[in-house]
Amino acid sequence: MGDRDGGTAMTEPFPGATGTAPAATALPVTCAQLDGRDGTYDARVAEALATIGQAADAHRSGGRDAGLVVLPELWPVGFFHFRDYERSAEPLDGPVVSAVCAQARQSNVWVLGGSFVERSAAGLHNTTFLASPEGEVALTYRKIHLFGYQSAEAELLVAGDRPACVSTPFGRVGAMTCYDLRFPELSRAMVDGGAEIILVTSAWPAARIEHWRVLLRARAVENQVWIVAANTAGSDAGTVLGGHSAIVAPDGEVLAEGGGDAEHVSAVIDATAASAVRRDLPFLQDRRFRVHLSSGESGDPR
Repeated sequence: MGDRDGGTAMTEPFPGATGTAPAATALPVTCAQLDGRDGTYDARVAEALATIGQAADAHRSGGRDAGLVVLPELWPVGFFHFRDYERSAEPLDGPVVSAVCAQARQSNVWVLGGSFVERSAAGLHNTTFLASPEGEVALTYRKIHLFGYQSAEAELLVAGDRPACVSTPFGRVGAMTCYDLRFPELSRAMVDGGAEIILVTSAWPAARIEHWRVLLRARAVENQVWIVAANTAGSDAGTVLGGHSAIVAPDGEVLAEGGGDAEHVSAVIDATAASAVRRDLPFLQDRRFRVHLSSGESGDPR
């Protein structure tokens, strides 16, 4: 399991923007667009675990490996159930992470476990994690940009302070959470860390769903990365959520996109496409500045 400060022993330091050639090139991926409807904790967990197994079975029925499944943001409690954050919080080795890791092992599939309210010595966090087919936590990430507009998230939770990126058999993977999508520095920092695929877990409202759709393509195009983004559908504590989970290629092509209801959004992606697109149009090498999220320092403006 990951350590208690939001890092993980398997998450590697950022090596630069080149990455390594993936061992697997054809990767079936599914965004599990769960319904945000109010429900008991046990029912939510049971639904998420069943969804992982169903998606993995669907991948195999198509003649491929079980691949990757991405869950939405704060599915165990519901993003807008702010009064339940404290009650539902648990450590990184708590029941949600343990259950998702066990299901990943049983289904032999990689799973971005959406996110949950993590309790640490520093407070509560909106934390996502990547579970391997061996049932181990390969990456953890605490949401850096907490949402304060018509939301209590920024009041109740402690922000993370570092991006997360890890090498997998299908390429180097980074993760971000919902509101993070509005801040291009974060995705660029992951690309500087070699990311070829960025996984997004979200509870994005329907009122601003066109922003979501545009930003997913923008992050893919400007970074020449795969974007695999699972959003919540339905409603959550009276807020209508937008769905439209999507799988976007490094050139901006949308391979698959959901609607407004609960569903599985799936595609088979070519894990080598990011490096191929970067070779064909190598604009990332022409950057004239760098952004360093961890230091907070800026260069001399003179």
